[in-house]
Formats: sequence, structure tokens, C-alpha cells
Amino acid sequence: MISPKGLAQTWTFFLPDSEATRALGQALGQVLQAGTVLLLEGNLGSGKTTLTQGIGVGLGITDAVVSPTFTLICEYLNGRIPLYHLDLYRLESAAVDQLRLETYWDAEEVEPGLMAIEWPDRLTHRPDRYLHLQLEDAQPEDAQPEDAPFAHQATERLGRRATLQAVGDWIFDGMKIQQMLAESRPHPGHPGQKPLKPL
Repeated sequence: MISPKGLAQTWTFFLPDSEATRALGQALGQVLQAGTVLLLEGNLGSGKTTLTQGIGVGLGITDAVVSPTFTLICEYLNGRIPLYHLDLYRLESAAVDQLRLETYWDAEEVEPGLMAIEWPDRLTHRPDRYLHLQLEDAQPEDAQPEDAPFAHQATERLGRRATLQAVGDWIFDGMKIQQMLAESRPHPGHPGQKPLKPL
């Protein structure tokens, strides 16, 4: 399901369905701290909003987390820490600059929180430290033997591959995410994703 590369600053997750994508988001929401900037890349329909919805669950946010395509920035303030969800798809880089997003990741005018940015290729500059998560269609070789319990859920496609990279001065505990996802996996004879235990 997850494999370290290099100095354990890049992790690859096999996500066979949307439940697994949401579970990864939930685990991140339970682990990541205020001041985290998470850049989410992937084609339309790759699961960026689904993952962010999981983050909201992990943060304890009770409001429905929806795609901010038309509102640009959605702020959810009733969780463990605030979640700032941005979708830059419809913007040119010059318009993104006018949003002054550094006031969010530097917490200059808002409470420090977790910032999830979809379509970060529109950014003309990035913070010094952030997490980059790439979502793409999985290949057959991405599935690990321990992912067999998910096989019955794969229908139209093989699922997704999520590559999470820590950029800058980060100490990211990928093993904790691995453990949390392993505990949420269905057991044979009991299909479906189990809810993650609260930390």
C-alpha cells in the first residue's frame, strides 16, 4: 500500500477506490499540523476533492467539504485546526497572485491551519516547505500483495496511485500514515473500509 523512497520523504500509496482515497485524506487530517501546505495535483476526476473531504473528516470538521471551483477558497474553521481548501483551476497565474495566498501559509491574517490547494501549477511561487501529493491512475504493478482484500472493489479501473513528497525542511511520519491505513483495511469476509480510530 505504501512504500518509502530515498530518505523516506517520498511515499507512494495504492488507492483502489474512492473509499481508500478518502481514508488517506482522513489519516492526513489526523496527523498533519497547523501550518501545513498540501499541494494536490491530478487530472479532473482524479480524487483531489475526495481526498480533501477525508482530510475534513480527520480534522473533525462537521461542515460538508465541497469543491471550491467557483468560490476559489473555502474556509472550514470548526475542526481541530482550520482547513483552507483552494481550487485554482479557473485562474491564470496573474489572478492567483492577487489572492495573496502567502497570507494563508504564513498565517499573517488568518489562524494557522492546513491549506489544501488543487491545481497548484497555477502558483507563481510556493512556500519554503510543503507537501506535494500527485494523484494518477494506478498500474497493475502498483498493487501490493497486501492489497488483495481490496480486489473485489476494483471495477472500471485499477484505482489510483498517490505519491506524497515532502519538500523543504520537513519531518514527515509516513510510517504513522501506513499504520493508520493498514488498520482501516477491510478483512476477508468483511468488505468495506473500516473507519479510522481517532488519535
